[in-house]
Amino acid sequence: MWLCIKAAKTTQAAAWKREKPRRTHTGNKPYQCTDWQKCFFDKNSLTLHRRTHTGNKPFQCTDCQKCFFDKNSLTLHMRIHTGEKPYQCSECQKRFRFRQTLWRHALTHSREKPYQCSECQKCFSDKNSLTLHRRTHTGNKPYQCTDCQKCFFYKNSLTLHRRAHTGDKPFQCSECQKCFSVKRDLTRHTKIHTGEKPYQCSECQKSFHEKKDLTQHMKTHTGEKPYQCSQCQKCFSTKRDLSRHTITQTREKPYQCSECKNKFSQKNSLIYHIRTHTGEKPYHCSECPKDFTLKSLLTAHVKFHTGEKPYHCSECPKDFPLKSLLTAHERFHTGEKPYQCSECQKCFSDKRRLTNHTRTHTSVKRYQCTECDKCFSEKSSLTQHIRTHTGEKPYQCSECKKCFSQKIELIYHIRNHTGEKPYQCSECQKCFGQKIELIYHIRNHTGEKPYQCSECQKCFRERNSLTRHIRTHTGEKPYQCSECQKCFSERSGLAKHISIHTGEKLYQCSECQKCFSQKYQLTCHVKIHTGAKKLSVL
Repeated sequence: MWLCIKAAKTTQAAAWKREKPRRTHTGNKPYQCTDWQKCFFDKNSLTLHRRTHTGNKPFQCTDCQKCFFDKNSLTLHMRIHTGEKPYQCSECQKRFRFRQTLWRHALTHSREKPYQCSECQKCFSDKNSLTLHRRTHTGNKPYQCTDCQKCFFYKNSLTLHRRAHTGDKPFQCSECQKCFSVKRDLTRHTKIHTGEKPYQCSECQKSFHEKKDLTQHMKTHTGEKPYQCSQCQKCFSTKRDLSRHTITQTREKPYQCSECKNKFSQKNSLIYHIRTHTGEKPYHCSECPKDFTLKSLLTAHVKFHTGEKPYHCSECPKDFPLKSLLTAHERFHTGEKPYQCSECQKCFSDKRRLTNHTRTHTSVKRYQCTECDKCFSEKSSLTQHIRTHTGEKPYQCSECKKCFSQKIELIYHIRNHTGEKPYQCSECQKCFGQKIELIYHIRNHTGEKPYQCSECQKCFRERNSLTRHIRTHTGEKPYQCSECQKCFSERSGLAKHISIHTGEKLYQCSECQKCFSQKYQLTCHVKIHTGAKKLSVL
């Protein structure tokens, strides 16, 4: 008997259509995988599953050569290239590539959440979200990385994690060709080029690139702080801030640098630290050729170009480009010093000063000068020190064109022109241009002399006075004249001596414009104008 092949196939398909619904009710899964013992309703599902073991991906995209296990996955993938979105929402006409995405979206209109967790009664709009949520209760992490054995709740999380091992960054910016491992990061990055900020605050009209940034910003208006520390009951506006705070409570530092074994409490801190080894500075200023290791540093730097100072001190008329600078400044008014050293209980107004101070206890001086091998605890101190070798003075006064090696020296110098003296003594109301001058002055009232010589126990109000005094014991004269090699114990002595070689007369009389090479000569000369006479002993 001859049998028509087409008729046989049609009959077989019809039989399968009748059989499949029966198996979903009975739970009969006759097709079993020999590797994992996983069972399936039909042979086709088993065939597709077997490819996950063999790695066989017979369906390839002609545009990007990406391969897939089954034809349906390839069809869905092709819509990314063609831009096809066949599924449309009947409420808002928004279109989607996948039917499942449309279903999820439709529930945002109905607000229906029919799937409830039996543990915490939280509700979800789709069954898959509930299944994934339940894993947070059971702790089940079924997806494991074959390289480092780390486990994940979600398959997508494993896929993203695998890119950390492979270095795969499949998402590229069409403007600057920068690549990203996550599509979300590319979307966020693209808004930098377009300047798009679609999320606006209804209170202050400030706009944001992302919805989560707006949500976080709104809490500054409402004062909402929903995240509470279980140890000290302190509340925070974001979950990230709570996580950071919790680490400070436990003093846990789980992130270690492979280069210098330094440990950090936060992953971002480790990433930023690694850049000190690699020298990477990925953030570039469009105005000048300066580069930065952190985006926040670039943002702060740009404000110096624009002159923008949006943060105003409520106590004095001073403005600042950064909120952190305003916060630090306000502590000068309040006297607040929230950062305390665990070794000696000394308090500081900002964290950086505490970090620098802590190194005096540990004797850690990681930054070494290549010229003289002198070591420093701070990189900025090394940078300033190197200028003593190079003679570089990058900071120039716009009034008199005098140059300085440090920015703070320029700031103090400018006050000589403006006459500004922002620091006032509460005892005698005398004002000073520098804070350290006020501190030293206050010691005249209190009689405090905190710096003591270890040789003769003589005490001093200023650290510099102690340093100069110690040289009388050691005989050290670190300042040498380049012309005659004569050495001096103080820099001012060298400066006076050099004027002998150059013939320069730095000190000018304001009455008759006569110039002098030494300050004491000017002082004596001024007495001629004032009528002051030096008394002689008979």
